[in-house]
Amino acid sequence: MNQLREIVALADGVLGRDVVGVYLHGSAVLGGLRPASDLDVLLVVRRSPAERERSALLGGLLGISGSGAGGAADADADSEGGGGDGDRARPVELAVVVQSEVRPWRYPPVCDFLYGEWLRADYEAGSVPRPEPMPDLALLITMVLAGDRSLAGPPPARVLDAVPHADLVRASVAGLPGLLDDLEGDTRNVLLTLARIWSTLATGRISSKDTAADWALARLPPEHRPVLAHARRLYLDCRYSEESWSGELRSRVRPHADRVLAEIDRLSPGSGPR
Repeated sequence: MNQLREIVALADGVLGRDVVGVYLHGSAVLGGLRPASDLDVLLVVRRSPAERERSALLGGLLGISGSGAGGAADADADSEGGGGDGDRARPVELAVVVQSEVRPWRYPPVCDFLYGEWLRADYEAGSVPRPEPMPDLALLITMVLAGDRSLAGPPPARVLDAVPHADLVRASVAGLPGLLDDLEGDTRNVLLTLARIWSTLATGRISSKDTAADWALARLPPEHRPVLAHARRLYLDCRYSEESWSGELRSRVRPHADRVLAEIDRLSPGSGPR
């Protein structure tokens, strides 16, 4: 049983008939899983899980999700999203939404439960995910609808409303401060995400990180291309443990980010004529 089947089985075992559908998003539906990709899953439910159900979901996910150091779990996702990774369990990101909170659509959406490996230490210390507003759900739902990959339940278009472009823009821009806080420690992902935000605002579509990087590289002046080109190569070819940046490239990271931020600002609401 691979990780995706384990996630579906966990949701069914904990929530049963209250599961509306389980859907893939992220890299798995935008071009294929890469060496460091998470398994990104949206779980749509009829009601908010009770306390014991939250604890059961969390306990199950802690066992299914890879921590980034590898593991013995079967992470082969070829039949459900492409790009298995041998015997290394991929990190899982699972967002749970109550259907009535996002259909009819309203902004900001509420995420009822969020699991991600960056929060593992908090979970192991006793923290349990709680409902909270999450603008990023606008992006997740848009990817779910575009990818149209149901792991359980009806097609996503029968379960979720489309997100208006204006809210897609709002959600993209809302995450910028937190994203920039991670520029030093998570450089490749921040640079690729900035490129994707720029691409999304300009085209109205959410692309894979490497496709968005290609789009941005064609529009950047020559001095700002090497940093993004390197981040793209790392994304396509390297796990995080294999990542490296030369001093020369590292010195160009912030100027590059500032240039892309200027383009994002130009396309954001209230920025004036484009």
